[in-house]
Amino acid sequence: MSFLQRDKLFTRKWFINYSLIITGSFILASGFVFFITPYKLVPGGVYGIAIVIHHLFGLPVGLTALSMDIPLTIIGIRVLGPRFGYKTVTGFLLTAIFVDGITYFYGHSPLVENEPLLSAIFGGVLVGLGLGLIFKSKATSGGTDIVAMILSKYTRLPVGQLLIYVDSVILLLGLIVFGDWKIPLYSLIVIFITGKVLDTILQGINYDKTLFIISDKHEEIRDKIINDLNRGGTFLQGKGMYNGADKSVIFTVVNRREMAILQEYIHQIDPKAFLTVINANEILGEGFKSLSEKVHD
Repeated sequence: MSFLQRDKLFTRKWFINYSLIITGSFILASGFVFFITPYKLVPGGVYGIAIVIHHLFGLPVGLTALSMDIPLTIIGIRVLGPRFGYKTVTGFLLTAIFVDGITYFYGHSPLVENEPLLSAIFGGVLVGLGLGLIFKSKATSGGTDIVAMILSKYTRLPVGQLLIYVDSVILLLGLIVFGDWKIPLYSLIVIFITGKVLDTILQGINYDKTLFIISDKHEEIRDKIINDLNRGGTFLQGKGMYNGADKSVIFTVVNRREMAILQEYIHQIDPKAFLTVINANEILGEGFKSLSEKVHD
């Protein structure tokens, strides 16, 4: 059975997804050309290896990365099945073309001279933004992700953990080849910022809070949530660990302003209430973004 969900040609969804891939690939390539490659930064992945090879032998970064992406994708399909579709192939092809194309017209010098830290920060932002747009099209980045997936199949270790190991080896390669401790340290900044920007693109900036409330005044708090805040929630039945008493736990999601209002109200009616506040990365369902909108985003 195929793992792929193919978009119908020339539909609205098809145009949106491929527009995301084209835009994301261009932004991703710009991050490498203008900020990362000139300072020999090695942010993991096939482009980290390609940057090392470029500075050793003068080979084009995009073409070098592509020469690794293609066989890795073929091996991945043979070992893992058809998980890597046209969108993934389009993504790494365009990224390679854009990297070498921008380099051809712009050159090899950094956009900001003598500023490796600033370049690491902005390089991470652009790489994270580009990858985020590509991932939103339901494509993958290929490359070392495939290596991690293959290793996971045979070692049963989590893919995310193995990806960290693979990228760490590439970071060490940069240190060994260039012999400069600043390179892996700046590269770690790139990797960290890339991850944060990627999460923001995929999950959005969210100020919602998840609340668990334990109080003897749970009916009054329920009325406040429903009638004044116009929010919903769920009663969870629990039992106190100390005395075994039955407890009603309110589970609800509110924004920051509503949380402040609710906390003040709870303090007025039950100062001994117990609250747990958790940052909610993403909320899907009634009153928030629907699951259907998320899937078809």
